[in-house]
Amino acid sequence: MQLELRNPAQKIGAVAVLGSLIVTYVALAALQYWSAHLSNIPDETHLRRATWLDPGNAEYRYRLGRYELLTQLSPQAALPWLRSAVSLNPNRARYWLDLSLASQVMGDTNSAKDALDRGVIAGPHTLNIAWQAANLYLSQGEAEKARQELRAVMEHDPYLGSEAVQACWKVRPDIDYLLSDVVPPNVDEPFLEFLISKNAGNAAAKVWARAVSLQQAIDRRYLFEYMRYLIAHHDVSQAALVWQQAASLSGLAAYQSSSENLLVNSDFSMDILNGGFDWIHKKINGVTLNLDPNEAYSGRSLRITFDGPGIEDAGIRQLVPLEPNTRYEFTAFYKAQEMDGAGGPKFAIQDLYRETPLLMTEELHDTDSWKQEGGVFVTGPETDLIVVRIARVPAGSPIRGKLWIDGLKLTRFEGKGTN
Repeated sequence: MQLELRNPAQKIGAVAVLGSLIVTYVALAALQYWSAHLSNIPDETHLRRATWLDPGNAEYRYRLGRYELLTQLSPQAALPWLRSAVSLNPNRARYWLDLSLASQVMGDTNSAKDALDRGVIAGPHTLNIAWQAANLYLSQGEAEKARQELRAVMEHDPYLGSEAVQACWKVRPDIDYLLSDVVPPNVDEPFLEFLISKNAGNAAAKVWARAVSLQQAIDRRYLFEYMRYLIAHHDVSQAALVWQQAASLSGLAAYQSSSENLLVNSDFSMDILNGGFDWIHKKINGVTLNLDPNEAYSGRSLRITFDGPGIEDAGIRQLVPLEPNTRYEFTAFYKAQEMDGAGGPKFAIQDLYRETPLLMTEELHDTDSWKQEGGVFVTGPETDLIVVRIARVPAGSPIRGKLWIDGLKLTRFEGKGTN
């Protein structure tokens, strides 16, 4: 439909009305823009001015309430603003959560619980909202409601997994309940790490067992940490089982021992893992360790360079589970050059926990060709874990030179004699 303006007065009036509408629109837009600008300035004066300029905007009232609650630490002053925010827009979960927090601090438990329940229902229900809701439920003693939110967090956000499992354990340290109803398999690694830190060995074993049953990959960092824990607590049988199961869970099939050789990576042909039942090394002053592909008996050798005083250990060792009261044979090949000093390096085997010497070879003197050294030993009645290392006896005087080792072997001895 078209309107015809036939005289000048009608035309002027129409222009005036249109101009008034434009001015009003521009003024309202300017007010909204200015109030939005003011609301982004985090101080009380600007936030109050924004709510005055745009009183129907729930977000500005929420920001002012949050400012009073968290910055001014005044939940009483925050409550009216938060209540008006949820009244204007009840579909913002964060509005309800802050209202719940303020009500709880003020001692209004019923209002706090009601606001929290409404916040969980309101959208959007993000992981951050779920995490906040879980902590509020925990503070209100609502363990079951907290469990639901914590599980949602753990299922979708592995970065919060560690904190979430700590919260779960604090509320109810029941490993069977947590594994069946709360903690999903995707956070087994941080859960295992947490249980180790709490010295909860039986619970950690159940987490590991679930990972095995699901054939769930385990990062080697968590595996090595668990192995260190088990060895430190003399749980050798569990450590041996975990290492075997890590063949598939942690990609360590090549690092398994066998009846033909109880030592792992005995020819140094694979990378040294520095954990578990592979070789473990540490920095020793005056000793340098290098893998050497140019000097090898079978794969590649480990070159040990000595240059210093007071050296009693080369800093390379391997832990091996063995049977008590059993005879074993150890052999290894070595080369040595320019060894100088009173007392030389030796292959040494001892009970890890009791430090009982089981075998100490002859000194490894200079030799240009690969030479075999070793011996037979019998484990004690309580020996279940030994350490194979390079010792230097005596340790007091300086020593210099290079030693290569390769082709180490440890087997159950079936022959006669002891040496």
